[in-house]
Amino acid sequence: MENAGRLLVLAGLALAVIGLVLWFGGGRGWFSWLGRLPGDIRIEGDKGGFYFPVVTCIVVSALLSGLLALVRKFFG
Repeated sequence: MENAGRLLVLAGLALAVIGLVLWFGGGRGWFSWLGRLPGDIRIEGDKGGFYFPVVTCIVVSALLSGLLALVRKFFG
């Protein structure tokens, strides 16, 4: 049970750090490419629009999978 508590605290801290980086650095160009990659679907019309970031989802998924693989390799 002690390991699960440590894991939850570390996951919470990691999410807080990621949130702060996106919050303070998101508008300044650090992550301005996120959500605007070639291949993201954007359809805009007179009465509204539709947006689905297909390629952004794939990139974020690949980055998180690689990060989790590194964590498992070194800590598990």
